[in-house]
Amino acid sequence: MDRRKFLKNSAAVGAVAASQVTIPAWAESDPFVRLDATAQAELIAKGQASALELVDAAIKRIENLNPKLNAVVHTMFDKARAAAQSDLPDGPFKGVPYLIKDLSELKGEPLTFGSKLFAPNVADKDNGSVVRAKEAGLVILGKTNTPEFGLLATTESELLGAAKNPWDLTKHTGGSSGGAGAAVASGMVPFAHASDGGGSIRIPASCCGLVGLKPSRSRLFTNTEPFSESDIGVRLTVSRSVRDTAQMLNVSERKGEDATLDPLGYVEGPSTKRLKIAFSTFNYIGVDADPDVKTAIEATAKLCEELGHQVVEAAPPIDGEAFLDHFMTIWASSPYELVNNAWLIGLMQFRWMTAESGLEPWTRGLADYYAKKEAANPGTVDRAIAYFDELASMYKTFFNDYDVALTPVLRRSPIPLGEQAPGVAFDTLFEKLIDYASYTAQHNAAGTPAMSLPLYTGAQGIPIGSQFATKHGGERTLLELAYELEAAKPWVNRWPTVSAVNI
Repeated sequence: MDRRKFLKNSAAVGAVAASQVTIPAWAESDPFVRLDATAQAELIAKGQASALELVDAAIKRIENLNPKLNAVVHTMFDKARAAAQSDLPDGPFKGVPYLIKDLSELKGEPLTFGSKLFAPNVADKDNGSVVRAKEAGLVILGKTNTPEFGLLATTESELLGAAKNPWDLTKHTGGSSGGAGAAVASGMVPFAHASDGGGSIRIPASCCGLVGLKPSRSRLFTNTEPFSESDIGVRLTVSRSVRDTAQMLNVSERKGEDATLDPLGYVEGPSTKRLKIAFSTFNYIGVDADPDVKTAIEATAKLCEELGHQVVEAAPPIDGEAFLDHFMTIWASSPYELVNNAWLIGLMQFRWMTAESGLEPWTRGLADYYAKKEAANPGTVDRAIAYFDELASMYKTFFNDYDVALTPVLRRSPIPLGEQAPGVAFDTLFEKLIDYASYTAQHNAAGTPAMSLPLYTGAQGIPIGSQFATKHGGERTLLELAYELEAAKPWVNRWPTVSAVNI
């Protein structure tokens, strides 16, 4: 096939035609690297490339880039090559290479959760998000780095090591989908599996310059127990284009009798509807964003106004102390169970393990934090769940007056590696974390959808994401707005120094 001709004529690399791209020398050996997942799938559908060609190119990129970034922590290249040559499902991403985050089950492959306690663990089934990824025709090449149990906003576990930001190797990638963020930003794969329990899709998307959507509570297919109002986690993807995220949402959402929300299908492009956007750079405890972040979000607000949207300074009336108290109760409840059962988990693996030998200081600190709260006033989880219901009602009222809320994703630009590593003293790390990641977890608690878009960069040239949120079930509004912003302020040709276009 004539790959150069395809690259020059394709109208779909994100929102910008590839014909606008000058093809450098590396394109002769890897013509796929600038293509999003949708464009790669189109190549296969038209018979202009094979799945094996796409997979082999992605493997080469991983082998070249991963020693610098530590984004991929487990590879299964032989299986991927075999799958690429098999009869793949005829889904919208048939033959496209993909990576799974190491917090989700991939049958027959390691499932460490980023923890020494689970270092030898192997998954015996596929997580629901992996089921849907396979049904979409994706070819899985391996698993990506994550902090221990996804409990931090930085990816620096003691077991897996630090994932490094391809924009600046001294900075973190965000967490907990930090390996996915680095892999996609650097061009290893066009998009990658990610999950979000307190910002873990949006934070890496912000730090690495990607699209990151956290869908509504109950929107996505799962193969586990039914959802409840205490659910804060969802699994989707981080990508380089809005349409890849939109299509992944389409293949991942509940449909038919399983649907608890009206299915969206594939959201194809922008809307002509003008929105009323509530804009604020203050976090839930009333602290303003750092100047670098504030400037970026104000620029986003101005861009929205230039596109004809009404932008109003406003924010939902969240009681910051109450929110933090209840959210951290839920966040710390699982570590509490892990600490209490560490010895049993070890025995089930025929190992002698303790909480001290198997779990990081941050995880043990959260368990102690929860134990003290529960001992002082039993019933903390039930009260937190009741508060989540109140928060959801508050957001429902707020979004009766506003179509979308615009805020930062993080209060500061991406931080240096080590600053919030799991070995930092617990009280210090607690204060740093709740200050840094103070715009995202509200939407996990309320179940509302939220999305980070890579519209601007900071003074040091590192991406700063803009977060858009809307009412429960309102992902269509976010995606339509994202398409419009992607066309107005394209990011498709913005690549970090450590990336496949520069190797």
